[in-house]
Amino acid sequence: MAAAAVTAGFGHLSFVPKFPSTQVRTFDFKITSCLSLRQSNDPTLASQNDAVPFGSLRVVFATGGTGGHIYPAVAIADELKSTDPNAQILFLGIPKSMESKAVPNAGYDFAAVPSAKLHRPILSPRNVFLPYYLIKSIVWSYFKLREFDPNVVIGTGGYVSFPVGIAAVLRGVKLVIQEQNAVPGIANWVLSFLADVVFVAFNSTIDCFPSGNGKCVVCGNPVRSSLRQNVSKAVARGRFFPKSGEMGEEEVEKVKVLLVLGGSLGANAVNIAMLNLYYQMLLEKEDLFIIWQTGVETYNEMESLVKNHPRLLLKPFMHKMDLAYAAADLIVSRAGAMTCDEILATGKPSILIPSPDVAEGYQFKNASLMADLAGARVITEDELDSTTLGNAIEEILGDESKMADMSEKALKAANSNASVAIAQHVLSLVSLSRAKKK
Repeated sequence: MAAAAVTAGFGHLSFVPKFPSTQVRTFDFKITSCLSLRQSNDPTLASQNDAVPFGSLRVVFATGGTGGHIYPAVAIADELKSTDPNAQILFLGIPKSMESKAVPNAGYDFAAVPSAKLHRPILSPRNVFLPYYLIKSIVWSYFKLREFDPNVVIGTGGYVSFPVGIAAVLRGVKLVIQEQNAVPGIANWVLSFLADVVFVAFNSTIDCFPSGNGKCVVCGNPVRSSLRQNVSKAVARGRFFPKSGEMGEEEVEKVKVLLVLGGSLGANAVNIAMLNLYYQMLLEKEDLFIIWQTGVETYNEMESLVKNHPRLLLKPFMHKMDLAYAAADLIVSRAGAMTCDEILATGKPSILIPSPDVAEGYQFKNASLMADLAGARVITEDELDSTTLGNAIEEILGDESKMADMSEKALKAANSNASVAIAQHVLSLVSLSRAKKK
């Protein structure tokens, strides 16, 4: 029950004062952890027959900054599109950003909003023009919403979610927010006062939002539908390493693929540890292949330092993460909430290196839960060096029974219903709104 104990302790981790308990609309969930919520069949959930009529749903998503904000939105959009193939979906984000590439790659329309970035600390001189940029972004968002005329706006975090959320309220459009982490960011905390529904991943997060709103619904974190599809290892590996298709069956069985996720923007400590390790590993282990996502902001530097090797693939960012997970035997990664959920959903053994720079230390909480639930190996940044990481990789990849046990535990802890539950709530919200207008 260690996981439950940690989950219960999340409530006090907040930048806001402790509020009295709030009335919350929740459903009958079996709680396995703050990273895994299993939802029972609840009659109060809207059925597809009661949802918005086909061809009439229009949804705007406001998201960006990192994959942890972008891909929950994509997962919800996938589910809404699955329910209503004629639904019109538009993503709003910052120009020349990760979302400007990731969203079109996921098959959705994207429009850019002028950025209004909040620098830390809040009293930083760099925020002196923030009010101007914020007003500019809100005005632009307002006119974009008037043009698209959505039934609902869904914000999943990032700088863009705040101005778009404010514009939605000014336009009288239903506003929904989804918080991935145990402790909400400033934008989602403020928007919770104005939102119609607040979807959270963890029970403990409820106490971090203002009392009396009665808006929080615990659904877990949505995982992209593409990750739940069964892609064979051979097919996935062939996409990254075409020459692997020339191997015989026995050789393919012996091959091991290490997937290194250096963060969507770049995790320097992880990248440096791998930099001092990767080439020796490839020399010593002829059956080892490495897929290494460096992060977009550190890619150029890493590319200049990393030697080419036929069994190494270096990428700034991977848009086809379903194939990357399918190809992998072991994952080395930070411990963001969405990454942890995706590791569970794909049933992969993992080595997690929580970022010490994230507010409230939530990545360490996530990693600790992953260790309890899925047997993940946790290495703190203070412990991290090439020797420690190399030993952990060798220990896991060299033990088939250990890998099988970690995979089985991860799959048991996974929650695959979050995106379905959120999509059905959104459809119900739109249907009720229309019924009131009649």
